[in-house]
Amino acid sequence: MQVIEDVQLDLGLSATERARRAQIIAATMATMAELGYRRTSYARIKERAGLSSTRLIGYHFGSKAALIQAVVTTAMSIRDRYLEERAGETTDRAAMLRALIETEVTFVRDHPECVRVLREVAANADDPDGWPVAGPMLNGFRTGRIERLLTQGRREGAFGDFSAPVAARTIAQSIDGAIQAYADDPSLNLDTYGRQLADFFEQAVAPR
Repeated sequence: MQVIEDVQLDLGLSATERARRAQIIAATMATMAELGYRRTSYARIKERAGLSSTRLIGYHFGSKAALIQAVVTTAMSIRDRYLEERAGETTDRAAMLRALIETEVTFVRDHPECVRVLREVAANADDPDGWPVAGPMLNGFRTGRIERLLTQGRREGAFGDFSAPVAARTIAQSIDGAIQAYADDPSLNLDTYGRQLADFFEQAVAPR
């Protein structure tokens, strides 16, 4: 839960309030990862978090939409920190693309709960009580980040001549394929898979 506290937005809360919010977010993520979006109710979150009443959830978040927003931003912040820790300080575009691909692949092994939560929220974007922008944001975030990196690399001459949107979608879909392959076979070596995937795309986007 310390990780969740660390990545929370600075809302001017007391230490006690931050800890309680982190506790509720952690319980929501664990429940959603285990049971799915539709079965994640305030009652189940209360039970998992050990709260005295579901009213505490409403007190700290106000609405289901605000709770889902906090869950999504927390999961995405954990993913961003994971990438930053492994990408280091490099500004080399090819190295940045490699780091992004490799860490997106291994993230599912090291943070499976976050991956499941983000997928559940994206798949249930039609929930009228949920966070309205969650679906479009999650569906476009990763591809958009890859596309921006490719576009910048092309502009700087680090990459060749290709369609950045097409390449970005292809890379994102290949990462999804790795995640599905791991779901089908948990013994899959994701470090090797990610490295080979990065090798392939590093060659594919290199200048000719």
